[in-house]
Amino acid sequence: MHTVAVLALDGVVPFDMATPCQVFGAAYEGPGAPLYETRVCAPGGAVVSSSLFGKMRVETPWDLDAVAAADTVVLPGVEDPLAGPPPGVLAALRAAADRGARIASICVGAFTLAATGLLDGRRATTHWMYARLLAERYPRVEVDPSVLFVDDGALLTSAGVAAGVDLCLHLVRRDHGSAVAGRVARFMVTPLQRDGGQAQFIRHPDPRDEGVALQPVLTWLEENLHRPLTLEDIARRAALSVRTLTRRFREQTGTSPLQWLLNARVHRAQHLLESTDLPVERVAAESGFGAAVTLRAHFARRVGTSPQAYRRAFRGR
Repeated sequence: MHTVAVLALDGVVPFDMATPCQVFGAAYEGPGAPLYETRVCAPGGAVVSSSLFGKMRVETPWDLDAVAAADTVVLPGVEDPLAGPPPGVLAALRAAADRGARIASICVGAFTLAATGLLDGRRATTHWMYARLLAERYPRVEVDPSVLFVDDGALLTSAGVAAGVDLCLHLVRRDHGSAVAGRVARFMVTPLQRDGGQAQFIRHPDPRDEGVALQPVLTWLEENLHRPLTLEDIARRAALSVRTLTRRFREQTGTSPLQWLLNARVHRAQHLLESTDLPVERVAAESGFGAAVTLRAHFARRVGTSPQAYRRAFRGR
């Protein structure tokens, strides 16, 4: 059983604290076979949550000892990220990292993780409103304010609020494949993976502007991943110029049309490798890469392994 410790500190944001409990608690191998045990822990066994987002007293039977025993430690955001954690927290997190536990932060929980020094020289993210402050406070951390989350192996960071859901679903997918993560996402009524980054939330199109929403185009792209689509094909389908299409993609998904298409094709290939016995050449064709060599190149760049190795890891799960 994989143990997840959610470390709640004074001023913890309730949503951030509940997110890993919800996501990991919904991950099952089958009926009655949970894949994770999630424990909310707090120094001294009790904390008071953020007064801004719903003040409550949280009491738990687990304290910092749960951090030492966990396989994954999640750091929710707190009301004042500059206040600093209480004594013993940073040492407990460093000890967990030394032991091989992975540590993930949600929103401004990145400040607690950065305070350990573990993020020095690494790429990380946090809520876009606090990204500059994080970079100023911890100049040795490479802060990327544009993404929903950063997976740096044993250390992971996510952007604000709902990006914590993205991060936890990503961890389930990394551990058990997209079939299990997909079941969790469907149970939670949320996408398994949102494309793009925080840029899509910084600037919003006017909802009264007819024709701005790209969802019909995204649905069409999902249905036609196997076709050799060009930027002009996508613009024609959206009834937009290439320039306008590219701008609206940036605004609404945080990425370009062709990058979105490439990510969607990798996701399709992952699904086919997990759920079918199709040869890699057929997977490449069905997901729109055309040739197996092209699939292998893009797959390795984005997933970090080969299609065959990915299938061996997840096909039987």
